[in-house]
Amino acid sequence: MSDIFARTRELFHMPQGVLYLDGNSLGPLPKAAAARVASTIQEEWGGELIRGWNTAGWIDLPSRVGDRIGRLIGAPAGTVVTGDTLSIKVYQALASALDMRPDRKVVISDSGNFPTDLYMAQGLLRSLDKGHELKVVAPEDVEAAIDETVAAIMLTEVDYRTGRLHDMKALTEKAHAAGALAIWDLAHSAGAIPVDVTAARADFAVGCTYKYLNGGPGAPAFIYVSPEHGEKAIPALSGWMGHEAPFAFDPGYRPAAGVERMRVGTPPVIALVALDAALDAWEGVGLDEVRARSIELSERFLAEVEARCPQLQLASPRDPLQRGSQVSFRFEDGYAAMQALIAKGVIGDFRAPDIMRFGFTPLYLGMDEVLAAVDTIENVMTDRLWDRPEYRKRSKVT
Repeated sequence: MSDIFARTRELFHMPQGVLYLDGNSLGPLPKAAAARVASTIQEEWGGELIRGWNTAGWIDLPSRVGDRIGRLIGAPAGTVVTGDTLSIKVYQALASALDMRPDRKVVISDSGNFPTDLYMAQGLLRSLDKGHELKVVAPEDVEAAIDETVAAIMLTEVDYRTGRLHDMKALTEKAHAAGALAIWDLAHSAGAIPVDVTAARADFAVGCTYKYLNGGPGAPAFIYVSPEHGEKAIPALSGWMGHEAPFAFDPGYRPAAGVERMRVGTPPVIALVALDAALDAWEGVGLDEVRARSIELSERFLAEVEARCPQLQLASPRDPLQRGSQVSFRFEDGYAAMQALIAKGVIGDFRAPDIMRFGFTPLYLGMDEVLAAVDTIENVMTDRLWDRPEYRKRSKVT
């Protein structure tokens, strides 16, 4: 492990006896986040009460934390805000894009997109009732599906199941050439791979912060609006905090300047300070370094698993440059096999119908842990430890 990752590893709390390959679903607890939340509760909320909105700067957290995330995705200052959930941010981005292309009725997405993005699009188009169509195609067919009828493409850069990586720049260029807008979900990208929304000319980008950014369960989402659209995008969810002057209590809505209009409700202060503290881990860390190390770890993992566990079929692209920071395998009894692994201290996760996912996060995961995890996977598969009734009982969260 390089010196920089030896340093970052010490920033995270990791339970004894656990090999954690699930940071692509929920990042572990940054030690600084626990201390920061305690301080916010005891000293700021406890001591300042409502004055904390001003004295502790709570009111500015969505923008300040947004700028910190912006530096990780190639966004200029003042173009990213945090708050609400990813579903809300998807809704905002798509609604704004459709409003900016009123004469077009088609939204392109793909079958590898995360279901919530599709659900939000379906609900929005149904409520608009203006004849819009959500066209869902295979990931490899997205480019061919973009034509002059398309209002927007709405894609997740990294497929949540397989890790398949879209070419953001190329697809955005194709969308723009056809007169469409490009919305990118960076849930499995931000903090995992180098992202440059400015160079790619993305119109909107959204993402969650509880995966590779380690903001904690239910951490606030973020939205990016290109500076080109900052004063054109009209938010469908015209919330109090997105008003030009919230404390003027004007009964009529006037959108705030730029991306600030994408703020909706009261900022979740405790969650935001946890995320703010988690982002400290990125100080002095380059995403190119993270990407190189992630590929090194995942390539070794892939080679070892394939050599020792022929029952598992690779579901991810073989070329590491064509996938995000995860490796997925297909196995008919994948759910039970993952439960057996978790019982033995190797934590990955399962996605229906048959995907076993493993994430590689160099901030706290090294080669020793990767190789030890493969030892356990081999044991579970070779000895059929997954074939026990207790591992087939489905929990609500997989």
